Amino acid sequence: MLLFTACKPTSSAIITTKEVAIKKGVYSQPVAVKTETKSYQSNKKKVATTPTISQKSPNSVQKNTSGINEKNDTDIVIENEEEASYLVEQIINSAADNLGIGYRGGGTTKNGFDCSGLIYSTFKKFDITLPRSSNEMAEVGSKIDLSNAKKGDLIFFINRGQHRINHVGMVVEVNGDEVKFIHSSTQSGVVISSIKEPYYQRTFAQVNRIIQ
Repeated sequence: MLLFTACKPTSSAIITTKEVAIKKGVYSQPVAVKTETKSYQSNKKKVATTPTISQKSPNSVQKNTSGINEKNDTDIVIENEEEASYLVEQIINSAADNLGIGYRGGGTTKNGFDCSGLIYSTFKKFDITLPRSSNEMAEVGSKIDLSNAKKGDLIFFINRGQHRINHVGMVVEVNGDEVKFIHSSTQSGVVISSIKEPYYQRTFAQVNRIIQ
């Protein structure tokens, strides 16, 4: 981009190419500037804002103390609460970008999402691979009491007279005993709902923490 500042009228020809601007001395090639890479240290391992969870089976997500995937040296463990909170906020922001998109069975894109498709695709953007179905997602991470729910936790429901978990959302706000979550519903698409709503009070099953 060329930037020119005119203080008074001039009779010189208008510059229309970068090559001419360089010759006239009004433009110079940008010079690469070295930037410092900010690293964070915990008491045990280096941490960063984007961890990788390699999902081999529904029970393969491990707690941070021993590493996420011992077979991959590039995996980074988050043990710093500030780093985890930053990651959670980014995940929530990414999910919220889809508010208003319609429901689509099996959908994982902005053409439409089903409930687990929304969660799967959102976490996948941050290199966190979850199982594809809500029932299998319910086996990942640590179960948490609803009273201890935090942003980024997954919240599960058993809908329509089913006998196993068949709906999932992600907690985006906790205000006292009210938990709000983003999910893709069959009737409204991607919306934010509250556990205070009678339907979700009635069908609530459990909360799982994925990011410790």
